Amino acid sequence: MMTPRTATDVDTAIIGTGFAGLGASIRLLQEGEDDFVVFERAEEVGGVWRENRYPGCACDTASHLYSFSFAPKPDWSQRFAKRDEILTYLKTCATQFGVRPHIRFGHTVERAVWEEEALRWKIDTSEGTCTARTLVLGVGTHSQPHVPDLPGQARFDGRAFHSADWPADFDPTGKRVAVVGTGASAVQIVPALQPHAEHLTLFQRTPAWVVPHGNSEIPPSVHRLFERIPGLLLLWRYVLHTIREMSGLLFWHPKIARLVEPLVRLWMRRQIPDPDLRETLTPNYTLGCKRILHSDDYYPALMQPNVRVVDGAAREVHAAAVSGPDATSTTVSDSDATTVPAAGPHAADAIVYCTGFKSTNMPFSRCIYGRGGRSLNEVWGPSPRAHLGTTVSGFPNLFLLRGPNTGLGHNSILPMIEAQIEHILGALQYMEATGTAAVEPRPAAQERFVEQVDRWSKNTVWTDGGCDSWYLDESGRNAVLWPRSIAAFRRRAEDFDPSEYVTVSRPASSNGTMSKTPAEKAGRGPRSGK
Repeated sequence: MMTPRTATDVDTAIIGTGFAGLGASIRLLQEGEDDFVVFERAEEVGGVWRENRYPGCACDTASHLYSFSFAPKPDWSQRFAKRDEILTYLKTCATQFGVRPHIRFGHTVERAVWEEEALRWKIDTSEGTCTARTLVLGVGTHSQPHVPDLPGQARFDGRAFHSADWPADFDPTGKRVAVVGTGASAVQIVPALQPHAEHLTLFQRTPAWVVPHGNSEIPPSVHRLFERIPGLLLLWRYVLHTIREMSGLLFWHPKIARLVEPLVRLWMRRQIPDPDLRETLTPNYTLGCKRILHSDDYYPALMQPNVRVVDGAAREVHAAAVSGPDATSTTVSDSDATTVPAAGPHAADAIVYCTGFKSTNMPFSRCIYGRGGRSLNEVWGPSPRAHLGTTVSGFPNLFLLRGPNTGLGHNSILPMIEAQIEHILGALQYMEATGTAAVEPRPAAQERFVEQVDRWSKNTVWTDGGCDSWYLDESGRNAVLWPRSIAAFRRRAEDFDPSEYVTVSRPASSNGTMSKTPAEKAGRGPRSGK
C-alpha cells in the first residue's frame, strides 16, 4: 500500500481525528483508497475525547452503542464509558485499521480555498500547503468552547478555564470553586469537585432536566460472552438502538414528554428533600427542550453543606470573587436551607466555565472559501444549512461530517456519521466512474432538504418546549438536530443520488483524453466499487 509520507497533492484531505475523521479514514482504506491525508492540530487522535479531560468526564450514550459498527467493542468496563476508555478505543482503532501513517499531527488547518481553474482545494496548514480534490471536515460541533464575556474577567487573580481546557495540574483541594453553567459537563464536574473543594458555588442561568443515569460495571463474564458469540453483541446493540429510537417520540411529540415529566419530578423529590432547593432546580420548560442530562450524583452533591446554588447567571468577575444576579441563592447546611443574596460577590479561587460550545457556529466556517471566494460563514449567515447535513451549494467537493441538522437528542450519533461517510464514498465512487472532477448539491435539492427539516422541526419539543436552547441558531431555527429517526436519515442520506448534484467533468488533456487524477498519475488507478 502506498502511503504519502509528505503530502502536498492528494486525492482527499480530512480534517480531524475524532470519531468522524477516523471513521472516514478507515472506510477509505477499506474501499482500497490510500491517497489521502488527515490533518490533526494535536499530537494524538481523539477529538472531543482527547480535549475534554475534566474529572468525571464520561459518555451518556450506552457504551455498546458508542463504537463503530465495523469495530464493536465487547469488553466495555461500564454501561456508560468514561472518557479514558473511549479515548483508548479511538487510539486502538487508529492503529488497528492502519490510519496513523496518513495522519499529520501538529498540523492546524488555517484556511482552505476552492481553486476554480484547478478544480482542487488549496489547504493552508501551520506546517505548509496541500492541495486535494476532495475536502472532508470531521471536526465535529464541540471543538470551539464558548466562554461568556463577563466584565472583570481580566482582573481575576485565580485560575479560570473552560471545561474543555482543563489544566492537568489543577487541584481543587481546599479551594473555593465557582462553576458557571449547568450543562452536560457541569453535572459531571460538580460531583467530582464537591468532595475536595472547600466551597463550591454553582451559577445556574437555567435549570436542566436531569434524569437517572443507572451506570454500573459490566461483569467480565459478559465480556467473555460477547467475545465468544459476536452475534450476541450485535443483537444487544440492535436492542439498545431500538429502545433509544423509540425514545425519540418524547422529543418529536411534546405531549409525550409532558406525560413523562411527573416521573422525573417524583425522582427529583426523592433526590432533593429541601423544597426551596428543589424549586430552584426544577425547569419551567418541557422535558427535552434543552439537552436532557444523566446523573445519579449531581443532585446529592448539590445537597452538601459546602455547596451553594445561585439561581441566576454569573454577572461579573472580581479579583477573588464572582457576582451573580440580584436575586437569592440557596445554601444547604446540615440542618436546613438558607437564602442569601445571589448578587454576591461569591468568593472564588478558581472559575470553571461549563458553558458549552459554539455549536451553531460551525467550526472552520470562517476559513473555508468556496466558489466566488465566499466563505461558509458568509454564505450561511446566522443559520447553517447543508444538503443532507453533508454538502453545501457553492462548495464543490466539500463534505461535512456532523454538519447542520445531523445531531441527535435521543440516540448514538455514530450511525448518523456512518451514513454520511457512505454518502461521501458514493460521491467519490461516482466521480471516479464517470470522470467527474467535482460535485456540489443543486440549490433546489439543498433547499428541499432544509424545508423538510424545518417542517419536521415544527411542533417538536425543541421549538415548542418553551426554552431557548443551543439547538436553535440566531434566527430561532433548529440548525443542529435531525428531527426524525436514524433510520429515516439513513434512508435519505446513505446513497449518493447524482440527480441532486451539479457535476463538473474532468478537463480534457491536449491529446483529447481525460486528464489524470493524482492517484492515476501515481499508478494507483481508480477507486474500487463497494
